[in-house]
Amino acid sequence: MYEAHFGLQEAPFALTPNTRYFLRAPSHNDALELLLVALREREGFIKITGEVGTGKTLLCRLLLNALDGEASTAYLPNPHLSAEALYEAVAEELGVEPVAGANTHQVLKALNERLISLAMDRTPAVLVIDEAQAMPEATIEALRLLTNLETESTRLLQVVLFGQPELDALLNRDSLRQLKQRITFHYRLLPLDRDSVAQYLRHRLALAGYNGTDLFQPTALRLITRASGGIPRLINVLAHKSMLAAWGQGDSRISRGHVLRAVQDTESARAPGLLARWL
Repeated sequence: MYEAHFGLQEAPFALTPNTRYFLRAPSHNDALELLLVALREREGFIKITGEVGTGKTLLCRLLLNALDGEASTAYLPNPHLSAEALYEAVAEELGVEPVAGANTHQVLKALNERLISLAMDRTPAVLVIDEAQAMPEATIEALRLLTNLETESTRLLQVVLFGQPELDALLNRDSLRQLKQRITFHYRLLPLDRDSVAQYLRHRLALAGYNGTDLFQPTALRLITRASGGIPRLINVLAHKSMLAAWGQGDSRISRGHVLRAVQDTESARAPGLLARWL
């Protein structure tokens, strides 16, 4: 739409998580390094939380890419499952051949045999669960029991939980204290600060083919930072709409006025003080 106007090869602020656009901002880089170190040390449960739009799914995909070739991974993007469905999904993801009519005991037995086989081959098994706050309590307890599958010297399955802050509230329930005690490392993703927002915008624009001077004027950058709260998804939305507004007016740079129109059109954005004066 506006790509040619700004000298871009592709849209820089698409909402679909794309690992190519990952910016190693301090909080996100620290989270990724923690995950890789903890998994290579064969720790048990690891938990990563963050507000909606902070980049958890992107980080999840980066982790899976990093583990490709050095671990056998099971990925559950939608864990709102029963306990039995959880076992079946993990078994399928780890390459266990499904048996028609198998009961839960048989599925667990086959899964245990698969995990032991991977351990004998010195291949770590990692279960990655996105949107973990959506798991029913009974399924979380089933997940804890699943991690009881181990030998005398080897932990057969490591688990990484990605979730919104509601996951913390869920795990604070007294009935789930046994699983919470097994979480050896946890990290909370933080929103981007102003410097990181500026870096984020430049980074994505450069990857999309932009090679000019700063496209977003300083006042526009400050407003995007404030209105988005540093949340990457909202930054993308506001940047995209701001560029649409500039393109529609034939402008070559993004001004505060363009961003104000984007903020007005975005319900989840934080409207700055005196917004009405500027619209």
